[in-house]
Amino acid sequence: MDTRKELGEFLQAARSRQAPEAFGFPAGSRRRTQGLRREEVAQLAGISPTWYTWIEQGRPVNVSADALERLAQGLHLTRGERAYIFELAGRRDPLAAAPESDAAADLLISLVANIAIPAYILGRTWDMLAWNKPAAALFAGWLDQRVRESELPRNLLRYVFLAPGARALIVDWETRAGRLVAEFRADCRTRLDEPALVRLIDDLKKGSPEFARFWKQHNVLERQGGRRDFNHCRRGLVSYQQVTLKPVDQDQLKLVLLKPDRA
Repeated sequence: MDTRKELGEFLQAARSRQAPEAFGFPAGSRRRTQGLRREEVAQLAGISPTWYTWIEQGRPVNVSADALERLAQGLHLTRGERAYIFELAGRRDPLAAAPESDAAADLLISLVANIAIPAYILGRTWDMLAWNKPAAALFAGWLDQRVRESELPRNLLRYVFLAPGARALIVDWETRAGRLVAEFRADCRTRLDEPALVRLIDDLKKGSPEFARFWKQHNVLERQGGRRDFNHCRRGLVSYQQVTLKPVDQDQLKLVLLKPDRA
């Protein structure tokens, strides 16, 4: 696909869907085209009408992130539309790394509570935002304890690297812990300068020589499912197949499901 042509056609379609009067332009009956004119879009974005025309025509012009930002705002693009034009132009959206709320929707939390297998929701820095009773039973000594107002949010990495019980629970702790760090680096690769993330990484490096060693290796792995084995304090060796899902409207969150492995 010619991405320049696709970007131009998308912008043309986007402006044709807009009502001129909503942007302060007269509607009138003399308009030859539906929606906004090219000159009006250029005016809204603060760019040259000629240059904007070249973008719509798919010419080989260099469209900066700043120009895309102004076009997105000028055309009142949705979040998905905005991401689409930045992707087509091969530019990084400066708002993509902006901190988002970690508050999981009530519907999602209630859904987790009604799942029959261990399930939990991870936030941007892998804080445990919600979990169900089967997850609390699996992570005994951690998720089954009452949350105190003064304590830090329960965080998966803090548990794995700083809680003594994690090494006894997780089978082949060294391998799993190293992979978690690589997955975490991949997950936060575009926002490593976020204050909350910096604080978490610093705390983990100070509290765990193993985390410091894994982090320094700069391994990057996309989060994957697969078999997860645990040495449970009451049930002995238990195995699960892990699946991680992302809500469409809050893709910074992760819904993790652990299906008992009967094999």
